[in-house]
Amino acid sequence: MNGKEQLLFNIGVVDFTLVDLALFLDTHPTDRRALEYYRHYAQIKKQLCKEFSKKYYPLTMEEANCEKAWEWGAAPMPWEGGCE
Repeated sequence: MNGKEQLLFNIGVVDFTLVDLALFLDTHPTDRRALEYYRHYAQIKKQLCKEFSKKYYPLTMEEANCEKAWEWGAAPMPWEGGCE
């Protein structure tokens, strides 16, 4: 895997972990350890997405740096190989 693919893979792993923790917290809303894990992995995802956005292109509109130009449309489209 190249650097871009590795970052996307890591974001996917952390995102899966967050979804799993959210499902657990739906049935165990007062579990402090699970809440700590959720916060921890949410911070990791935020850092990974920020790193990806700086190196390649924004993954969400919130990560688009719009100071100089609108960057949201900078990512390649699926028909341009963006989903490989």
